[in-house]
Amino acid sequence: MRGDMNDFSSIRPRTPAVDAELNRESWRVFQIMAEFVEGFEKLSRIRPAVSIFGSARTPEDHPWYQKAEEVARLLSEAGFSVISGGGPGIMEAANKGAHAGPSPSVGLNILLPHEQHGNPYQDVSLTYRHFFARKVMFIKYATAYVVLPGGFGTLDELAECLTLVQTGKGRRIPIILVDSGFWAGLLDWFRNILCEAGTISPEDMDLIQVCDDPQAIVQGIFDHYGGRGFEPSAAEREILLEL
Repeated sequence: MRGDMNDFSSIRPRTPAVDAELNRESWRVFQIMAEFVEGFEKLSRIRPAVSIFGSARTPEDHPWYQKAEEVARLLSEAGFSVISGGGPGIMEAANKGAHAGPSPSVGLNILLPHEQHGNPYQDVSLTYRHFFARKVMFIKYATAYVVLPGGFGTLDELAECLTLVQTGKGRRIPIILVDSGFWAGLLDWFRNILCEAGTISPEDMDLIQVCDDPQAIVQGIFDHYGGRGFEPSAAEREILLEL
């Protein structure tokens, strides 16, 4: 049985080792703060921007890589900076396509023990230790999310954006899934399991678009804003301050 909730006898006693650990955790706050400050300073000048996600494991000769590169190039030519995770695979394709166009190619790199290494197509490059700080930058400065096939990291970013928009903690932006065949099973699960169980509402599915044509993806972003401009409104700026 659990003891009395007011019984703190199980709390670790103060020792030099415990104090050193606490001291290290406290100083880590400044490292986190530095990641946010650098991101705010560098990314606030690159709007409008589109964040592109997808697998780090996709080779250069794969159709997904080639489509990501084409989408990014078209976005760059249309005046959008492109933000990717800065690594290999689809992230590299996104930066490569943007780098070929006139708008900035941005990479938000993450330090990982494997898989991640920076690609050479970044006009603006930042490096993060903390996923949560990096994810704020992906969505805070995004006019749209374009999500190509990927793994857990891609699903994490997709779920993050959907959650923020659904709950009103993020501005309403296009969330576009690329490769309808890849995403079909997940979308069916959303509709047939989550909606039926009542854990999401049927109208939440309207947050997601599916599009396989690169030119249509770009046009869909323009259509979403309908001539209102890409800059956040005053109300949206207030929302974004609370990300």
